[in-house]
Amino acid sequence: MKKPSLWERYLTKEIGIEFKACLYFFALLFFYCIYRICTGSVVAEILHMAEIIFLAYLIGYLQVFALWNFDEADHLGRKECIGIAVCTAIYTVVSYLLKWFDRNLYVTVGFAAYVIFLYVCVYLVYKCRRKIDDKILNADLELFKTRRIGTDETDEK
Repeated sequence: MKKPSLWERYLTKEIGIEFKACLYFFALLFFYCIYRICTGSVVAEILHMAEIIFLAYLIGYLQVFALWNFDEADHLGRKECIGIAVCTAIYTVVSYLLKWFDRNLYVTVGFAAYVIFLYVCVYLVYKCRRKIDDKILNADLELFKTRRIGTDETDEK
């Protein structure tokens, strides 16, 4: 079987980053909107939403190319926890500097806890997905083997 080309490998990484950015943007936007509702506003700042999506993409690239793609790891070890801490710190500092939560320290600390929880949840989702993919691939392999055995027997006759 032919190895994936450089373009195919690049495209696979880009699709993964796109998926991560959308996933994290939605989760971060959810927290932001809940904050806005709790403060009596039903309006979300477009500039804040643009900052959140831009940062989600930036951190997606950081995760994939510099931090071992930690949310898709097989287990949460020291290296993965460092990745979670780095990305959480970036999100938290940026949220404070850009006043997503009006520089409310309590909300910012809650946001940091939420981001850690989010990373753990995404890790668990990817882990479940890998288990399901393994089951499907193993079932496909067994099906292929039974078909191959049946083909070999008819070829011999």
